[in-house]
Amino acid sequence: MKHTFRHLLGGLLLALALPAAAACPRIVSQSPYITQALDWLGRGDCIVGVSRYDKRDLPRTGGVKDPDVGAIAALNPDLVVISKGSDPAQLDMLEPEARILQVDGFDSMAQTEAMLARLAEAAGVADGKAKVAAYARDWRARAAAVKGGGKRVLVISACSAQPYSFGRGHVVGDAFAHAGFEVVETAERIRHLRPGEEIPGIVAAVERFKPELLFSLTPENAETCSAELGLVSVPVVGLEGRHFFNPGPALLTGLAQLAEHTQQ
Repeated sequence: MKHTFRHLLGGLLLALALPAAAACPRIVSQSPYITQALDWLGRGDCIVGVSRYDKRDLPRTGGVKDPDVGAIAALNPDLVVISKGSDPAQLDMLEPEARILQVDGFDSMAQTEAMLARLAEAAGVADGKAKVAAYARDWRARAAAVKGGGKRVLVISACSAQPYSFGRGHVVGDAFAHAGFEVVETAERIRHLRPGEEIPGIVAAVERFKPELLFSLTPENAETCSAELGLVSVPVVGLEGRHFFNPGPALLTGLAQLAEHTQQ
């Protein structure tokens, strides 16, 4: 009850502080994808602190699971935005009080839209509704341009210590489904592909799901990818992971890149 009341009070105070939606609230972003979304919404200059995972040259405020309450409080924020993986109760002792906004976006493209809309409202973005409406139109148009044709695909991240595949209940799988592909992974969100798991590797996943194409999303910091990519029996298409891993505006570029590959 205390936490709910505090959120309502924080939201009211923030609304009163931004009567013209032009003032710049002091925002702490606890995840890089939140920072990217705020940049896209035109509120990047309002960010005063970021998590340890962020590339912005700003004060660090801990991580998703372990926010540094002292560091956050020292920044005197109006708004602290946390992701689904964070526990809002960890910020109950934040002084002075700030509005705590928890967002997601990793389940689907529609949820990503909702995340952008909530951020725009909380940050007082004057043209926020128009921006989100444009995003909704753009991603749907770009997905339609891919013309997947119902082709069976397995979408994986194979350039990390633990390769995994994406299901329809993850925004990546949902994006590929909207692009016209049949995402063959049956796990709802992600499935780890490694020894000891139900499906012990990439080759085993291909043998089980029998995709026509394998899409491999490569992170920016990847040094090596799984050698299994060279052993699979289907064509492999490499895509830049930075355009897919974070829910939000980067997905527009990812869908455009996906369309380029299908039209070659």
